[in-house]
Amino acid sequence: MKRTSRVILIILVALVVLVVAGPFLVPVPPLDSVPAEELAYPDSRFIELSFDGVQNLTVHYEEQGQGERTFVLLHGFAASSFSWREVMRPLAAYGRVIALDWIPYGLTERPRPGTWSGETNPYSRAAQVDLTIALMDALGVERAILVGNSAGGAIAMQTFLEHPERVEALILVDPAAFLPPEPGTEQAGRRGEGGLLRSPLIRWLADTPQMDRLGPLLMRSIRNWGVDFGRSAWHNPDLLTEAVWDGYLRPLRSPDWDVGLWEAVKASASDSLDLSQHLGEFTLPVLVVTGDDDRIVPTDNSIRLAGLLPDASLAVIPNAGHVPHEEQPEAFMQAVEQFLVENDF
Repeated sequence: MKRTSRVILIILVALVVLVVAGPFLVPVPPLDSVPAEELAYPDSRFIELSFDGVQNLTVHYEEQGQGERTFVLLHGFAASSFSWREVMRPLAAYGRVIALDWIPYGLTERPRPGTWSGETNPYSRAAQVDLTIALMDALGVERAILVGNSAGGAIAMQTFLEHPERVEALILVDPAAFLPPEPGTEQAGRRGEGGLLRSPLIRWLADTPQMDRLGPLLMRSIRNWGVDFGRSAWHNPDLLTEAVWDGYLRPLRSPDWDVGLWEAVKASASDSLDLSQHLGEFTLPVLVVTGDDDRIVPTDNSIRLAGLLPDASLAVIPNAGHVPHEEQPEAFMQAVEQFLVENDF
């Protein structure tokens, strides 16, 4: 009996050691990366910005056009300024257009854990608001029309809530805004956005040194599963050509992209602002654009959001999914141009 107990104890100790020390034994091959400047586009620009404990962060953006009116474009999850390639030039006919790579995407620098001293995690949504305002300050932009796709739409909305004097209007493209579920629906009985990712246990595990070791390795698999996610964002997946996909993968050659993506995933579990509690505060002109076949942020969510905002117009783009500005750029620009004319911009 004693011998059996001893064997069980040894097995349990071995399992604990394996769980605690095992992740540190997993090899982490170095990334085959190049400096971000070598990956730049013709309209690329780099600038050093500092905000809330993050010092001299190298930020990438693209710029076209000129004039008093400025559009600041905020891309979605796992995208970059590249996602605005079809509409930057048409928008430049109406003023200055700035497409920002927010942390940790595109060619913007990824701060390594332990390199920032402020209270705000640079990978959080709050930090992206700070980054947007810091860039506007550095480029001399007093007010701008913020154009945000998906998660970028949520950042645009939060930027207005925190800095209403800096935002002239909002163009929200399939925005990933929190919305209250319809009473009596199946969603009404579920937990809010984030689900399991927001549970205290998962958040605790994600912050352990073991997961910080394995997390970046898990992020590298985006090269495999990312294409399926990307295709689901398009009404016609055939339009996500090899050349377009290569454009999305281009930033994955920049330094520390895997660490940055892991930190962003962790930060998203703690971003708890419920924009649905503030919809009545959006008294500025808003255009909500959605594809009629959005399977990432369901089309009905965007339609409902437009109905809840005080002064919102709605454009539903036919034969488009989650990225109508890429899939149907002409129809997208028609909706934007009509919005600009109707609001005397």
